[in-house]
Amino acid sequence: MSDQARLTPGQADTARIVSINTSTQKGERKKPAGSARLVTGHGIAGDGHAGEWHRQVSLLAIESIETMRAKGLDVGPGDFAENITTEGIDLVTLPVGTRLKLGTALVEVTQIGKECHDRCEIYRQAGDCVMPREGIFAKVLEGGEIRNNDSINKASEGTQWKCNERF
Repeated sequence: MSDQARLTPGQADTARIVSINTSTQKGERKKPAGSARLVTGHGIAGDGHAGEWHRQVSLLAIESIETMRAKGLDVGPGDFAENITTEGIDLVTLPVGTRLKLGTALVEVTQIGKECHDRCEIYRQAGDCVMPREGIFAKVLEGGEIRNNDSINKASEGTQWKCNERF
């Protein structure tokens, strides 16, 4: 499985994009968009989190969202401010530097998890939030179009990105 993303046991034999989510500003839930254009060195065109930094695109698994649903929350794709909701890939096990092919774009994992400085509304409602532990971040190496249901393929594991902290 060297050319495929790591799959979650029991999932389909390919990982896929469930939802693409954007917002114009930081700090707000993202809304499903259906498709988007990834811009090299920037992120998703028009998204408030895009920019010239190491967290250009965020990813969270639908399996993580389902964990929160099991706690009684009415949440779905974009509610954790993730740009790309995935299915069938164990995101947090991907080493920093892993390159993923998303549609026609190529991204590189730059950070696993994040520090949550202020408790978000999700945390206040459920006493927990999965994004700081189970979300990952990437920078865009090659821009391109992405759409819901596009496959996610592992292109390679690299070590050139030095920020390998895990929060």
